[in-house]
Amino acid sequence: MNFLKRAWLWFDDRTGLSGAIGPIAKHAVPPNTATWFYVFGSATLFTFMLQVATGVTLAFIYVPSSGEAYQSLQYITTQTTFGRIVRGMHNWGASAMILLVGIHMIQVYLTAAYKFPREMNWISGVVLLALTVVMGFTGQVVRWDQTAVWSTIVAAEQAGRVPLVGGWLADFILGGDTVGGTTLSRMYAYHVFLIPALLFVFIGFHLYLVIKNGISEFPRAGDPVDPATYREKYEAMVKKKGIPFWPDAAWKDMVFGFIVICTILVIAIVIGPPELGPPPNPSDIHALPVPDWYFVFYFAFLALMPPEIETYLMVFGPLLVGLLLFCLPFISNRGERSPIRRPWAVAIVALTIATISGLWAIGITSPWSPNFDAKPLTAEIIGADSGPLWRGGMNFNDKGCLYCHTVSGHGGQRGPDLTYVGDRLNANELTWRIMNGGLNMPGFGGTLNNQELSDLVEFLSSRKKK
Repeated sequence: MNFLKRAWLWFDDRTGLSGAIGPIAKHAVPPNTATWFYVFGSATLFTFMLQVATGVTLAFIYVPSSGEAYQSLQYITTQTTFGRIVRGMHNWGASAMILLVGIHMIQVYLTAAYKFPREMNWISGVVLLALTVVMGFTGQVVRWDQTAVWSTIVAAEQAGRVPLVGGWLADFILGGDTVGGTTLSRMYAYHVFLIPALLFVFIGFHLYLVIKNGISEFPRAGDPVDPATYREKYEAMVKKKGIPFWPDAAWKDMVFGFIVICTILVIAIVIGPPELGPPPNPSDIHALPVPDWYFVFYFAFLALMPPEIETYLMVFGPLLVGLLLFCLPFISNRGERSPIRRPWAVAIVALTIATISGLWAIGITSPWSPNFDAKPLTAEIIGADSGPLWRGGMNFNDKGCLYCHTVSGHGGQRGPDLTYVGDRLNANELTWRIMNGGLNMPGFGGTLNNQELSDLVEFLSSRKKK
């Protein structure tokens, strides 16, 4: 112990580290900030450091080559020591980071901590939110499975619709005209070098602003922000009632951060990393890629867009949201901070959460996509094991009707449920619909012979309530 103490004193004497960090760590903060309500920002920082540690570990083995990336992830997951756990922590750490940064932004918005003099705190936080989302997207792409390839194609298609620079943006994402090895190399560079570097810069800038402007006190109703007097009031309050950040306030940050890291570790051990999808194959039109959970709501939003306005929503929707977030502290940088006096702010947060949750629930089921994994109808469901009824049920399976239509709980959701279609349509109407098709349904007149058509109509006509 004496040796360690002497070594530390020597190191501190040469570097002046304690003199530089001590005042920062012990700077005074408002007493009502030493609560569990203020732990989400620091927890986000903890998860970022976890992502750096696990990401560096994975980078030692991961091969950023279109021919070997998929196999290298399989090797990491199944054959390396603790590879499954490290990859699981990296995956669930990304989820935790996005969740925590979202909660932190909501907290800041509800308490109006973006008002004077913390406008730049908010703007740097918006940049960090955007970088975190892009980090999650590029992380999904470097898995280089079927979902990764199609996610990149969707992103490039969306970027390609931007007026004037759309083609350049799409090329920038893909690294060329099509998805290939250059795409993976580019995404790997973004994920491992460019975006982490920007995150380090903006995290440092954000922390500097927090120290410079002070941690915002918990708002009180009837105590509005006045730029002319706020700094003076804040400094007087901190001087009179403030407590040192370390250890009085910071211990809750440490405890919560430790709980978050341990939770991620437990989930990584019990559940493990996400299973890799099929190997990438851009020519597979039957692929049904579903993004990671934090992008599912946007996946549903894109799928539900009316065709007439989808380009406008794709291009100007995210742009408008980003612009509103950036401009918020300039639109309202004074006045009441308490949520009690700002019911519209509470309503906006509630509406946003409800909308995202609703889109997420829809996106999980993907009712607009054919279900190519649907189990074939059985003889019990068909109601026969021979004859026209049986053959019609088999045609329903073999012709792909089951991918889009549900019968007795089996099948897809893209088209109408046909469990009781015999109560709605007669044989002639069923024949016409099958032959000519309908909205989003191709006509089967050229692919069915008379016997197949007759059997299929027989089967569908039998679908009635008993």
